[in-house]
Amino acid sequence: MKIIIINGPNLNLLGKREPAIYGSATFEDYFETLKAKFPTVELEYFQSNHEGELVDKLHEVGFSYDGIVMNAGAYTHTSVAIGDAIKGIETPVIEVHISNTHAREEFRHKSYLSANAKGVILGFGLGSYELGVQSFLLA
Repeated sequence: MKIIIINGPNLNLLGKREPAIYGSATFEDYFETLKAKFPTVELEYFQSNHEGELVDKLHEVGFSYDGIVMNAGAYTHTSVAIGDAIKGIETPVIEVHISNTHAREEFRHKSYLSANAKGVILGFGLGSYELGVQSFLLA
């Protein structure tokens, strides 16, 4: 099974950015933990702060991978383009968020991804990614 985790803007700052919300671990360190938990899954990781690069990556992997776990960061709430890219590909996408976006600012309550995602997981810290990967193993 081949799954990619795609992270959007500012998630490269995990471990430094607002640790009370996002924790103190870097995503790179957490990704190594994920790979160890799922040794039979071919896991890849991609992060970009640029909307077009995220769309390009979805197009690149969206017809050949078994699953995509995506945290589009702030683009979740603003990007029709990423929502359309998810709608246009065949690979199922699980939308994840580290925090419970519904317990935060009002603008974070709207997602342009959710309607086209297979499912949504939020509020479990970095564990949201693990749950996202697990969801593909249950299918």
